[in-house]
Amino acid sequence: MKYIRHYFFVSFAVFMGSCSYITGPEGLYPETKYEFFEEEISSEIQLDNDSFAIVSDDHYPPITEGISTAEVQDIPAPRQIFSSGESNEVQLRRLGELMWVYIETLPSTAWPITKNYIEASSMSIIGADPDAGKFTIQYSEDLNLILTVEHGIKEASTEIFLTPEISNGAISPDADIAFIQTELEKLVQYFASSAASFSGTSLAAQGLNDRKKAKIFNLNNQTTIQLDLGFDRAWSAVSRALIAGNITSNDIDREKGIFLVSYAVESESNGWFNFLNFSDEKSSDSLLLKEQAEFKIILTRADQKTNIFVESLSGSPEDAEALISTINELLS
Repeated sequence: MKYIRHYFFVSFAVFMGSCSYITGPEGLYPETKYEFFEEEISSEIQLDNDSFAIVSDDHYPPITEGISTAEVQDIPAPRQIFSSGESNEVQLRRLGELMWVYIETLPSTAWPITKNYIEASSMSIIGADPDAGKFTIQYSEDLNLILTVEHGIKEASTEIFLTPEISNGAISPDADIAFIQTELEKLVQYFASSAASFSGTSLAAQGLNDRKKAKIFNLNNQTTIQLDLGFDRAWSAVSRALIAGNITSNDIDREKGIFLVSYAVESESNGWFNFLNFSDEKSSDSLLLKEQAEFKIILTRADQKTNIFVESLSGSPEDAEALISTINELLS
């Protein structure tokens, strides 16, 4: 038994040594997978006769002659429909008597922040329905408040509305607007100090993220934006988008839902033809307005929704598509 064990260890040592001798760095068959690190670029070939030329043959040329589908085509790059920044902007917005809080974050994130705000205040939560996005709050013995959390127009944005439930005449109708503004301003201040640092999200309120107020569809080969809003709010949103994009309207007809605009930006720095100048600084890429409008932005009512599309008056459908895409990115 002793000799067998000794023989085994000797055989094992010989075997391992032979493997190193065969495949090791200095063996008969060393590994070659790292040899490319030692490769060097050879010098160019010098020909004795200038009449000779080195020709590189393409043995597999694409057969495109006479085949229209295989010929080189100018395929436009896909355009970006939605754009969402990370500014965590919080605003109190108003349209007539309608007021709401606008936050650049998803509703599933705004929901727990709103809940924390209510719990930190002197108010108490009577009911919370994350599916409907509604908080019922007891403000006083005679007054309840309804806070509604909805998805905004812009991707990854939230709108919060407040509705007082008046009982026993606690608040007169004349004081409603001032009261709502005061309460929403408190909510704005809380979000402004919490949204940037808050990283939580509510799984129960995830369904609110899918209820976007802006949809994109193609109708008769024309891109259309459909807003789940009434005409007044949609008109205001488009007006705000044009201001944000530094687009000046030549003329507007609110009754017919028409903006007439013309713009062109030619950038010498990047070599592209751009439609908008996003910088506030005056430069060679400034807006070039023309007296005659080149585009018509049309808003049409569709039940309780509003459709937005662009017509090119100069016969350039590609430019119209670029404009509707830009408007969509700036809607909020």
